[in-house]
Amino acid sequence: MTTAETAPPPSMRLRELAFGAACAAALRACARLGIADAVGDSPMTVADLAAAVKTEPRPLRRLLRALSCYGVFTERPDGTFAHTDMSRLLREDDPNSLRNITLWCTEPWTWDAWPKLDEAVRTDHNVVEDLYGKEFFTYLNEDAPESATVFNRAMTTSSEQSARDVAALLDLSGSTSVADIGGGQGHVVASLLDKYPSMHGSLLDLPRVIDNAVPRLREGDLAPRARIVPGDVRVTVPVKADVYIIKNILEWDDDSTARTLRNVIEAGGPGTRVVVIENLVDDTPSMRFSTAMDLLLLLNVGGAKHTTQSMVDRLTDAGLVIDDIRPVNPYLHAFDCHVPT
Repeated sequence: MTTAETAPPPSMRLRELAFGAACAAALRACARLGIADAVGDSPMTVADLAAAVKTEPRPLRRLLRALSCYGVFTERPDGTFAHTDMSRLLREDDPNSLRNITLWCTEPWTWDAWPKLDEAVRTDHNVVEDLYGKEFFTYLNEDAPESATVFNRAMTTSSEQSARDVAALLDLSGSTSVADIGGGQGHVVASLLDKYPSMHGSLLDLPRVIDNAVPRLREGDLAPRARIVPGDVRVTVPVKADVYIIKNILEWDDDSTARTLRNVIEAGGPGTRVVVIENLVDDTPSMRFSTAMDLLLLLNVGGAKHTTQSMVDRLTDAGLVIDDIRPVNPYLHAFDCHVPT
C-alpha cells in the first residue's frame, strides 16, 4: 500500500499523471475485451485468460500488469491474476457495475477532444462542434450511433443505481402525477410509481432513448399508469404533471439549461413542484471524478458541473423558488423548488 513514506516523488507523480491516458486506455481495453467477466472467483493464469478472451498471452500480461498498478486486478506470486474490488466493477453482472461508464468516458470522440482542452479554456467554447461540424448529441445520433448506444447504457446504469435513492428521498404524498424530464429509460419514474401505486407518471426524452424505455413502463405492470413521450426538452415539454423531476441534464450550455427550465415552468404552471437533482463539484467525496467530468462537459457541450451556488443561480434566474437542498446520496443533491403562484 502506498503511504506518505512510499509515495513517488513529485517528479515521478507528474510523469504518471502525464501518462494518464494509458490508464484510461487500459481500462477501456479491459472493458471491451471482457476480461473482468472472464476472471472468475479463483485466480487465473494468463494463458487461460487469453484463451477465454481471445487475445495473445504476452500483451495481455502487459495489460494486466499495468491495470494491477492501479488496483484493478492483483497479480499473485505464482503469476496468476485475481479480482479486486475495483476490477469486479468492470463485470457486466456486478450490481454496481461501472463498465458502461468506463466505456463512455473513453469513447473515440473523447480522444479527439481532450487535446483541444487548452482551446476550450481560452475560448469557453465546446470543441466537439468544431471537430465534427455538429452539435454534440446530433453528432452522436447521426454519425456515431455506437457511441450514442454506449451513452444511453451508461446513463441507464447511473439511473438504475440512483433511482431507488431518489424514490426513497422524495415525499410525493398528495401528488397524483410525476414527469421525469430527460429521464433516459425511465428508472426514476418507475421507482416512484412503485412507491406510489395510485400515481401516474410520464417519461420524456429523445425518440432514440425512449425506444429503449424499461419494459415495465412500455408494456408491463406499470404501463397503465405510464405515458412515454418522445421529444427534446430544450424545445418543448408537452407533459402536464404535479411534480417534475430533472436529473443530471442541466449541465449543458447556459442557454440550453435556461430553455429547459423555462419549458418545464410553462408546462407545469404556477404552484408546480420541480425537483432538480445534480452532482456538484463543491460538495462531493469524489472531486477528481467530478472535476474531470466538468472538463469533459466543457469540451463536448460547452456545459459544466455545478457548484451549489451556480445551481441556485440558474434555478432562481429561471423564476423558481428553492424550498430545500438535500443530499440524495454521497454523490447527488436534490434542489426542491416550486413555480411561484
